[in-house]
Amino acid sequence: MAIDQVKTTLTFFTDPPHGERPYYLLNADPVTGVRPTNVVSEKQEAFIENVRGKEDSVSLDKSGFQFYSNCPSQVSSFDNEDEVTKVYYPEVINYFKTLTGASRVVIFDHTIRRCRPGVADDSPDKRQPVLNAHVDQTPKSSVNRVKQNLPADEAEKLLKKRFQVVNLWRPISHVATDPPLALCDYRSVNPSDYVVPIALIYPNMEGETYGVKYNPEYQWKYLRGMSTDEIILLKCFDSKPGVAPYTPHTAFIDPSAPADAPKRESIEVRALLFYDEE
Repeated sequence: MAIDQVKTTLTFFTDPPHGERPYYLLNADPVTGVRPTNVVSEKQEAFIENVRGKEDSVSLDKSGFQFYSNCPSQVSSFDNEDEVTKVYYPEVINYFKTLTGASRVVIFDHTIRRCRPGVADDSPDKRQPVLNAHVDQTPKSSVNRVKQNLPADEAEKLLKKRFQVVNLWRPISHVATDPPLALCDYRSVNPSDYVVPIALIYPNMEGETYGVKYNPEYQWKYLRGMSTDEIILLKCFDSKPGVAPYTPHTAFIDPSAPADAPKRESIEVRALLFYDEE
């Protein structure tokens, strides 16, 4: 029997108690397994709609994300860093250009996430699914990504035209069931009241993400049972006015998942997408 929606609990941002600037450290403490932060979170119940069979109800410019099927990869092992950069990166660039119409794509990082209970998320090879609602970039950090990854004169020219930061997300090894990824339809988002910049402290730099506060009006979606040949494009930023600029998203515990479902493994590749239009 098809499952139309599931009821679960999501984790949301709340303001630090003393009004200080919110921050997260990228890496968890290796002893406690907890990421140092001054952010206080709250848990709220939410319904997540399964859009399997209704994939065309969302789109990148209206909802901030889009699902695609029949998108295979020739990578034999995502544990092979050389194969990821030499085989997967060109595949991803081709998917970005074909599916969005971008004229140029610059990949700036990728992350492999594996759900491993009890393992501290304290280094790049131990990344876990993120169980709190967030947006990967802010306008400030998106512009900085362009400046960090391109020569100054080139970046200045490209920033005068439309550009995006987009994440291509894919399950690897097996179907993504535990935990899957939920995405918030931007048409239900109130950015002025519910999205807050958070400093993301790397070992060698500082980035910025958005924390997402709870709003009962949010419309959360997921594609149940995503296979390794299915992908999501989800926006982190878009400089074009009048379209969805980003996608709040979070991993979540699906109470309808089979008890013996394998733990989720996925890869996400984030890139700068440039367009010829202003």
